[in-house]
Amino acid sequence: MERPTQQVEFETMLLGRHSHLSPRGKREGGLDRSAYILLSRLGVEGPMTIGQLSEAFGLDTSTLNRQTAAMTRAGLVERIPDEGGGIARKFRVTDQGGRALERERAEIVAGLETVLDDWSEEDVAAFAGYLQRFNGSIERISGRPWPRP
Repeated sequence: MERPTQQVEFETMLLGRHSHLSPRGKREGGLDRSAYILLSRLGVEGPMTIGQLSEAFGLDTSTLNRQTAAMTRAGLVERIPDEGGGIARKFRVTDQGGRALERERAEIVAGLETVLDDWSEEDVAAFAGYLQRFNGSIERISGRPWPRP
């Protein structure tokens, strides 16, 4: 008999292959995955330094330097002084970055609404609750909680 965790593994593998449901990369100006995630985090937490981003994502600073440099060139984020007087500069979402994030999020939500169209509101809410619980368990184990709005 297949264990439930084997079923979860299989279904999460399939979920990963459905990335074509997301608009990223399908249209000019769409956000790549890293920009979408970084903008989402900055949108919830506010300006952060490379060090804070590194700690939050568990990524090395060279990776984040490349990602934030590309996002700065694209006008999605800007570097600002640390309001606390620290020497490090922080990254803040620009108005253009905020609009791009909201446009991307709206398209993703619209895609999900199409997929979940024949689900009851209660089933969608239960599914969202299980996903939040699943992500919360991963965050607890990794020690990197994701702030929720």
